[in-house]
Amino acid sequence: MANFISIFRIFVAFFAIYLLFIPATWSYILAFLLTVIAFILDGVDGYIARKFNEASQLGSVLDIMGDRIVEASYWIVFAILGWLNPIFPIICVTRAFTTDSLRSVALAQGYTAFGETSMQTSKIGKFICSSKFMRISYAVAKVVAFILLILSNTPGFEICPMFNLINIIAIISAWIAIIFCVIRGIPVVIESKKLFEKNNV
Repeated sequence: MANFISIFRIFVAFFAIYLLFIPATWSYILAFLLTVIAFILDGVDGYIARKFNEASQLGSVLDIMGDRIVEASYWIVFAILGWLNPIFPIICVTRAFTTDSLRSVALAQGYTAFGETSMQTSKIGKFICSSKFMRISYAVAKVVAFILLILSNTPGFEICPMFNLINIIAIISAWIAIIFCVIRGIPVVIESKKLFEKNNV
């Protein structure tokens, strides 16, 4: 069930993104709601995995894969639509390829990204990559940035008195999210050294 939700939320996000190319108020409102649902499902799959003891290496891979696809898709589309500078998706995709390539080596050696078999062994590495505080903070920054970017670009919303403020908060949140993205990738790169030393690569 948890794995199904991890995959299902990708399609929820894809439909929300598709709606952003329909220049109508209703489509943007629906995209806004579906984006919120997609991020809620990101927490639901982990909860179900823990609740029903469904945690596994496959589940960990699917969860990360879903995160990467959803996040990168939004950043790319926001850049295509001209809402953000292309540097946002470039940073996101570069970080994703770097960390996930290293995590694939870790997975081959029996390590996972999170949990008891995490590849992160240092306290600061575990805090940055695995702690609830960092994961929730990153997720909140992303969801705030994404939904506010959609809201501030909704056709007709520019007449709202709060338009300028919401747009500013959206851009600030986007920067916070992308900075989190980079910071949470640093421990993976630093601690990956031991994986190659172990195999004399």
